[in-house]
Amino acid sequence: MIDDRFMQMALAEARIAADEDETPVGAVIVHDGVVIAAAHNQREQLHDPTAHAEMIAITQAAEALGNWRLSGCTLYVTLEPCPMCAGAIVQARIPRVVYGADDPKAGAARSLYELLNDPRLNHRCDVTHGVLAEPCGEVLRQFFRAKRG
Repeated sequence: MIDDRFMQMALAEARIAADEDETPVGAVIVHDGVVIAAAHNQREQLHDPTAHAEMIAITQAAEALGNWRLSGCTLYVTLEPCPMCAGAIVQARIPRVVYGADDPKAGAARSLYELLNDPRLNHRCDVTHGVLAEPCGEVLRQFFRAKRG
């Protein structure tokens, strides 16, 4: 399945984040079947609370397309987007979001909030959840287990 293939790429980004001692979340953005952005969390490295994988990928994709409107794109991310990232997704007009693991503490696509489908906003996304949820969740569990010692 095509979603699995692109989610594997996002998982590879998450593993890079873990290797860099960053919370292991990865994202890729695809346009017309081509990856135009690939990123992972870099909050520690950049000393930037907004340096989530999705935020960095959105910036890369906008640069690649020469447009802030990311029409025709799909965002693949290993963890359910938080409210900040969900807001950026709406602002970028990304029509489709595919994510792996639910985030019961900060999820804004389905777990705590449904910002990506809120009818009060001017844009809504088609959301697919649970794609490779187990490996996406496992990379996070391993990272935090190691942190806790």
